Amino acid sequence: MLTDRLDRYIARNVLGAIIVVQVILLGLDLVISYINDLDDVEGNYGAFQVLLYLLMRVPWRFYQYAPVAVLIGALIGLGSMASSNELTVMRAAGRSLARILWGVMKPIILVVVVVLVVAEYVSPRTEQFASAWRLEQMQGEGAVLVQRGGWQREGDSVYRFGAIRADDTVLDLTRYRFEGRQLREAMVAERAVWRDGSWQLEEVGITRFFDDRTEAEHRAQHPWETSLTPAQLNRLLLPINSQAPSELWAYARFLRDQGLQATQPLLYFWQKMLMPLMMGSLVLVAASFVFGPLRTVAAGTRVFYGVIVGLTFKYLQDLLAPASMVFGFSPVWAVLTPILFSAGLGLYLLRRSG
Repeated sequence: MLTDRLDRYIARNVLGAIIVVQVILLGLDLVISYINDLDDVEGNYGAFQVLLYLLMRVPWRFYQYAPVAVLIGALIGLGSMASSNELTVMRAAGRSLARILWGVMKPIILVVVVVLVVAEYVSPRTEQFASAWRLEQMQGEGAVLVQRGGWQREGDSVYRFGAIRADDTVLDLTRYRFEGRQLREAMVAERAVWRDGSWQLEEVGITRFFDDRTEAEHRAQHPWETSLTPAQLNRLLLPINSQAPSELWAYARFLRDQGLQATQPLLYFWQKMLMPLMMGSLVLVAASFVFGPLRTVAAGTRVFYGVIVGLTFKYLQDLLAPASMVFGFSPVWAVLTPILFSAGLGLYLLRRSG
């Protein structure tokens, strides 16, 4: 009974600190982003609409700041108990370091579950809706959802997509069809419209290449036979880091089926799926600071070092991510290496503290 009460007490302190840190981080980000985005005021997109747009993106920001909030929150929660000698009393009463760490990990499990639910079901939808809503406010209904192109290969054809609108209409589509290494046909369409489960091209120009001549043709409408769906095109054209883990996995399988590299979607997939291990390793680092070499320093100093560790962790991941694409090693190791490094550092410092 006493053990359960102590676990709840530790969990309440740590979880409360994490929530406070997360709220502060989101609040600061909201204020800074609002000031920066006021430069984008245009049409019906005024100052109030800027605020609404940023509020729609809160789930994505919540996911982004969760690891930092866990690290700093654990430092503050455990540090406050260390400053009041509560941790010393617990250990003097026979409570082992491992048992205290288990009490810290319990609220982290709750945080992990919430973060994974947000990453899978909430933030991808709110990000897509927020982007479409913002552009429709600026440019009118049916505005372009994505303003950057994308390339895709399917069979003997290579496609270039200019953009996709909120109503799943593809703009500025180009297809190059090859026979071996010979270009046989180039097709340009102003738009592709999704109707009744199939694509219809509009305002199509087709150029066919023969050994001794070329032929040009224009059609007002032309069916587009492809296995690509609006959902797959959204995965291709929307920012990949905002997609759900299940969508990233499906996109990676699709690229592999087309004989293309799937390193980038797999990288973001493993970042999201290994989030529990990431948070656990950061908690170990936080605990090692409280019980180890920083147990006698001021709380502000511990938080400062925690921020340094968090930034180092992020920069290491940012360095290994492109390295995995350049050198061809598995994306899972690009994500797992900083986690193992942090966990090893935390365990080493905890072992030295006794």
